Amino acid sequence: MKRVFWIALGATAGVLIVRKLTKAADSMTPEGAADQVSKALNSVSQSIREFAEDVKAGMAERENELRDALGVSDNGSESHAEPDLEAVDGLLYPNQRRGTF
Repeated sequence: MKRVFWIALGATAGVLIVRKLTKAADSMTPEGAADQVSKALNSVSQSIREFAEDVKAGMAERENELRDALGVSDNGSESHAEPDLEAVDGLLYPNQRRGTF
């Protein structure tokens, strides 16, 4: 009974090792290397697309904040409300401290 267990264990380990080695050998062929490069390029291009979308969304949000603070409507005409100059300063210089000297 012990022999059957060890034979089965050895056969399973052998199959797993052969599969790993075959996969490694396939990745070292020109086709395998091209697949790996293709996957890497797809990943990079997807990351660049996501970054560009994030930047565009941030730009639109920032533009809306500035328009609200300046009292400018979307079509470029000024609204009748006075711009909030402290809000504008806070938007333009977010890290600057406020207060009297």
